[in-house]
Amino acid sequence: MTVLDGENAALTTLLARIAAGERQAFGDFYSRTSSRVYGMVVRVLRDPGYSEETTQEVYLQVWRSAGSFDPNRGSALSWLITLAHRRAIDRVRSEQSAADRESVYGSTTRSTDFDTVAEEVVRRTEDDLVTDCLESLTDIQRTSVVLAYYRGLTYREVAQQLSVSLPTIKSRIRDGLIRLGRCLGVGRDD
Repeated sequence: MTVLDGENAALTTLLARIAAGERQAFGDFYSRTSSRVYGMVVRVLRDPGYSEETTQEVYLQVWRSAGSFDPNRGSALSWLITLAHRRAIDRVRSEQSAADRESVYGSTTRSTDFDTVAEEVVRRTEDDLVTDCLESLTDIQRTSVVLAYYRGLTYREVAQQLSVSLPTIKSRIRDGLIRLGRCLGVGRDD
């Protein structure tokens, strides 16, 4: 029996005890797993406050649904990390929806006491600059960036659409964004 097998067995046992309502088992489960859950959540949300809240929500879900864990479908840790990842993604979507609603509300309720002609000229100039900078990328970088940021595909979806591995797509997009940033005058010099 490996260390991971032993850990999985212990976590599986704790989940069964949590399903039976044992608070001590929940405390032990939390102590053994919370740093990993929080670490994964903060990588998705990138905000410590939201990550703490989301981690609490994950453990509330564990308390309520521990009985639904099926050890025949995977390890206890995988089940927990999947719950956490889904909860973090839901939080991202929720925050984005709220920002979109606020943006739409703001754009429909604001007064037009400003110079719309000057603003339109600035917007078009910025659009032209971005278009010119996109043209400075390699075809592969440009296609990857456009699919991810203009068409809204996830990195995984971009990789599938281009029939390229996920790490390669991530590298292409990262390199493309660095080049775009430099072209636009906001990039790093490293």
